[in-house]
Amino acid sequence: MKVFKLMSEQNHEEVVFCHDNDAGLRAIIAIHDTTLGPSLGGTRMWPYKTEEEALEDVLRLARGMTYKAAAAGLNLGGGKAVIIGDPHKDKNEMLFRAFGRFVEGLAGRYITAEDVGTEVRDMEWVRMETQWVTGISEALGGSGDPSPVTARGVYHGMKAAAEAAFGAPSLRGKKVAIQGAGHVGYYLAEFLAKEKAKIFITDIKQERVDKAVNDFGATAVELNKIYSADCDVFAPCALGAIINDETIPQFKCKIIAGGANNQLADEKKHGKILKEKGIFYAPDYVINAGGLINVANEVEGYNREKAVKQAEGIYHIVKQIFELSQKENMPTNVASNRLAERRIEQVVKLKRMHVIRPPKQMRGQRYQW
Repeated sequence: MKVFKLMSEQNHEEVVFCHDNDAGLRAIIAIHDTTLGPSLGGTRMWPYKTEEEALEDVLRLARGMTYKAAAAGLNLGGGKAVIIGDPHKDKNEMLFRAFGRFVEGLAGRYITAEDVGTEVRDMEWVRMETQWVTGISEALGGSGDPSPVTARGVYHGMKAAAEAAFGAPSLRGKKVAIQGAGHVGYYLAEFLAKEKAKIFITDIKQERVDKAVNDFGATAVELNKIYSADCDVFAPCALGAIINDETIPQFKCKIIAGGANNQLADEKKHGKILKEKGIFYAPDYVINAGGLINVANEVEGYNREKAVKQAEGIYHIVKQIFELSQKENMPTNVASNRLAERRIEQVVKLKRMHVIRPPKQMRGQRYQW
């Protein structure tokens, strides 16, 4: 396992391997960049086949969190953690408390939260050992389920995409195909229904589809037919890597804007193809940043009104990305990376400018304290 080689390829700052034999803990914490502030990112629990696979995943995810926080305007860096194990069989209090002790050992350089395979209860176990955890229940001063705020951000980012594609931010009467009727997809459908959009929806669980159909008058679509749906907007809210060589030729939409992570199977290749096809793609880590914004607000004491307002601001960020994409003739995913990197560079310069130095007439003198 060439750890330092992998870290240097994407400039990760720190990787911590966590092991507790009694608790059955095998975990990796990756801190990518803390230029803007302490790293924040969820803890994923997954039955990785190999340790190398877990390492590659956590490094990729941590880097993505850096870009997500920077693009969202948060004073946070990017980090992530993975716990190797089956979330359906291997969870217990001691496992997460042991993990919490490793988080505590980083003294605030990494703040954790829930992610794939973990939930609020797990974070409450982690909180028994460290204060550096978010995504806890409202009863303990947290924000609870971040899905409604995530969906709100996706909705407002979608409106920015509509303005870029159609000349107006209205989604009224627009046909929106939602892939995934889980928490984010369901709440997104609710926002769209209120604006009188025409909703088409699919999910691997039929009961979720039925609920959206009953609650919002959505039209059910078969799983494999969602890509070729006759729609204005395709909203992926489930799987990653769904924009690929097989699906792109099927798209009839003008906009792709949804809450799923890592939507582009190949960032360099598929982002470029979407631009060439005239499809307005709202970069996933920007449009779905409402969840991060929500848990980030817990760090200073949760204020839902503030979190909601910040999530609605995703509209302006997405709009800025489309403007840069058009001006510089670059794919939107490249434009969003550019904006995130630019913000980090500006903060680095700002910090250098404000290094405290003694007055000129006192430099070089000896002092007694």
